[in-house]
Amino acid sequence: MGMLKTKDGTEIFYKDWGTGQPIVFHHGWPLSSDDWDTQMLFFLDKGYRVIAHDRRGHGRSTQTATGNDMDTYADDFAQLAKALDLRDAIHVGHSTGGGEAAHYVARHGKGRVAKLVLIGAVPPILVKTAANPNGTPLDVFDGMRHQLAANRANFYWNFPIPFYGFNREGATLSEPVRANWWRQAMMGGAKAQYDCIKAFSETDFTGDLKAIDVPTLVMHGDDDQIVPVADSALLTVKLLKHGTLKVYEDFPHGMCTTNADVINPDLLAFIRS
Repeated sequence: MGMLKTKDGTEIFYKDWGTGQPIVFHHGWPLSSDDWDTQMLFFLDKGYRVIAHDRRGHGRSTQTATGNDMDTYADDFAQLAKALDLRDAIHVGHSTGGGEAAHYVARHGKGRVAKLVLIGAVPPILVKTAANPNGTPLDVFDGMRHQLAANRANFYWNFPIPFYGFNREGATLSEPVRANWWRQAMMGGAKAQYDCIKAFSETDFTGDLKAIDVPTLVMHGDDDQIVPVADSALLTVKLLKHGTLKVYEDFPHGMCTTNADVINPDLLAFIRS
């Protein structure tokens, strides 16, 4: 584990375990690199070098009041990739981390990236606009900001229910999973997480997706209540030069946790292919 100080003085916490080809994991909002524990242990055991960082304002990184946008997120990671001399890396991004990973690969990845995986990811763009009429209305994200500002602890206590599909008929609520989500979320800074809602909902990744020229696997649950598959993965794969789509029946947004027994082997098969 370590800390990288970026050009603007922000400290980025990261984990770097093992040797071999690097796999980099980019976490979702408002979580931390801890959300990838299951995947990091799985791939470490398979002989890979595994890396995950806490995005600025999240987890153990500096709780920044500025720079909470996709350009800065990608630039932060580019500095970390250079410091760790990451080459031939596979990048795996979930949700907001999928946007960050796509933006990094398009912006900085030339010569350093071998493959990309987007899981339940926010690209191409979430918010409803004239160019994206089927997107999520802005007032939904305004509501999230209002709830965060009014009572962040309560908002984050309830958010994992749809995130993991615990509200579906027949689902069993896992209190440890819920508590771990809440723990990670409350570690981060309220201002950074507030700003990040705009970053993940309003950033248009269309240009990034068109520019990415490495093999890319797009994985999404068809019961994702946070990032609807029709507005994200189904559009994303059409914009990629070398994209492959894999949709999972009845899987939720947090399927890397609830269905790791399926997701991890599929990730491994893609990485080895």
